[in-house]
Amino acid sequence: MIVHIVMFKFKDENKILNMAKVQNKLMKLESQISCLKSMEVGINFNESERAFDLSLYSTFETLEDLEEYANHEEHLKVVELIKEVTTESKVVDYILE
Repeated sequence: MIVHIVMFKFKDENKILNMAKVQNKLMKLESQISCLKSMEVGINFNESERAFDLSLYSTFETLEDLEEYANHEEHLKVVELIKEVTTESKVVDYILE
């Protein structure tokens, strides 16, 4: 199984609204993209300087499925929104045996 984790820092302007909007749009991808096995999207409550605002945890059967997801039209629409409302993101992908 492939695990894909992304964390985002949001711009201050309309931050709460934008986090909710991104969370909603990401969660809809689970029903729109068949290769996406599972997805969790959480809004952070930790106020540490090190903390990010929102995290995405998703799983896929294969690396090819992850690539299909990354290039899927519906995912790319969400990516465009995310680019507009965030300042930073970090990603980690790994194989879970």
